[in-house]
Amino acid sequence: MKFMIFAGSTRAGSLNVKLAKAAMKVLAEAGAETTYINLDDYPLPIFDEDLKSEKGIPANATKLAQTVTAHDGLFVASPEYNSSVSPLLKNTIDWLSVISSKPKPFPGITVALGAASPGTLGGVRGLYHLRAILMNVGAQVITEQSIVPRAKEAFDEEGHVTDERTLSFLKATCRSLMELALVGSGWD
Repeated sequence: MKFMIFAGSTRAGSLNVKLAKAAMKVLAEAGAETTYINLDDYPLPIFDEDLKSEKGIPANATKLAQTVTAHDGLFVASPEYNSSVSPLLKNTIDWLSVISSKPKPFPGITVALGAASPGTLGGVRGLYHLRAILMNVGAQVITEQSIVPRAKEAFDEEGHVTDERTLSFLKATCRSLMELALVGSGWD
């Protein structure tokens, strides 16, 4: 099984990049093939219907959509901006959601969510909005999610999760992602 992992942030030192890479390690240890992508490698203009009508879908949106569809599932580590989704992540989803070629990137794909935050809530408020957005575009978002509160202290220098409780939630989220993606793919 193949999983694509990415963060809704490209900031240097991003806690959510650390979470995405920790999820990638957990999935790989469980036997999955993983692909980590950085959204900086797929720059997109701000979504605008007029721009789409005039110039069409940006090439980077098409490339990213093809990468998504080549995988059985996604793990998205999302920063929380004002109790919601980062503009980068929302813009990416908006562009991918209007691609009309088959297969479309979101309908039916299994998605796991995670968030890391320096605060005590771990970014959970933003995941509520992200879950709604992804479900609206047809993704199958799993129930389990990985929340990392006080994330500045949650990772060691190699990027491993240091807190056993947090690691157990991350492993449970990744296990559920693998199980549900397997069922969704018809491989069971």
